[in-house]
Amino acid sequence: EVQLVESGGGLVQAGGSLRLSCATSGFNFDDYAMGWFRQAPGKEREGVACISSSDGTIYYTDSVKGRFTISSDNAKNTVYLQMNSLKSEDTAVYYCAARYYYCTGHATLIGKWGQGTQVTVSA
Repeated sequence: EVQLVESGGGLVQAGGSLRLSCATSGFNFDDYAMGWFRQAPGKEREGVACISSSDGTIYYTDSVKGRFTISSDNAKNTVYLQMNSLKSEDTAVYYCAARYYYCTGHATLIGKWGQGTQVTVSA
């Protein structure tokens, strides 16, 4: 059974930090690009960051560059998102996502999703 389980969300003040984790099982982690998407109320799900150990790609959406860092521990089949200097506009449900081999910022191309974790940044 494929599982992606996020943790680490919560409430934080603007300027603060959070670290999201996504523990996975049920598929060959090394063959997949792992990413984080987010969805705010009334908005479409957007790609935030992605990492692919298969082709060395690391991708960030412009609004988080310099503030967020994605990393993975292939021995633990886990991907992380370190979020610093958080802003109120970062408030959203954050989803872990997996796609075979290549990163993508398009939610429709994602084959495997976690259940999501809420991140709320207070002004």
